[in-house]
Amino acid sequence: MGSTVNYVLLSGAWHGGWCWDRVAPLLRAAGHRVHTPTLTGVSDRAHTLHPGVGLSTHVEDVVRLLDAYDLTGVRLVGHSYAGQVVAGVAQRRPERLAMRVHLDAFVPEDGEAAIDMLPDTVAHHYRESVRDAGFDWLIPPRSLTTLGVTEPADVDWLTPRLTPHPWRTYTEPVRAGAEAASVPARYLDCTDWLAVFAPHAERARKLGWDVRALATGHEAMVTAPEDLAELLLAD
Repeated sequence: MGSTVNYVLLSGAWHGGWCWDRVAPLLRAAGHRVHTPTLTGVSDRAHTLHPGVGLSTHVEDVVRLLDAYDLTGVRLVGHSYAGQVVAGVAQRRPERLAMRVHLDAFVPEDGEAAIDMLPDTVAHHYRESVRDAGFDWLIPPRSLTTLGVTEPADVDWLTPRLTPHPWRTYTEPVRAGAEAASVPARYLDCTDWLAVFAPHAERARKLGWDVRALATGHEAMVTAPEDLAELLLAD
């Protein structure tokens, strides 16, 4: 990749922009610009949380960032839940994006909500946890072991920084039509865990996306930052 690229890295549920701290320096060392915003209501922006925070809020977060910095030629990367955000932003600002990258993430069609794209057992667990421990509007953080994080140092780094995630982001349908589909897309499939997002990797293949495997758990930015950076830098 010869010219300077603007990377915007979006974290999934419960996380903040800090979770890219092992990846962003590698992209910057290769000569690129990197933004790692924390979405409204989570982690270091938990003080902005309220029941009205939904998917459209997070799409607006990123649209405003792209516009405020006048970013073009962007590689917009979304992990896990943030695949929904990437799709929504691609619909709103396709002209600013060079590529959308879904990292073990949702690949939605227009009108789909995240909760309806999870496997039934996982979706049931989410609904139960929202009802029992989330006051009917928050998703408590999931077990890091379930997500494939096993190193004690990694668990210790992540655990105190994760916060409940607004439920409305999972129930609000995405708006992602022809404009979003016009943006070149890559899917990074994390293969060494429960493969909750394997159907989305398959959907990406059927759409003709560039699909690449990453032999690590779901939290690739934590457990395999060098390998992840290499795939994000690849042409």
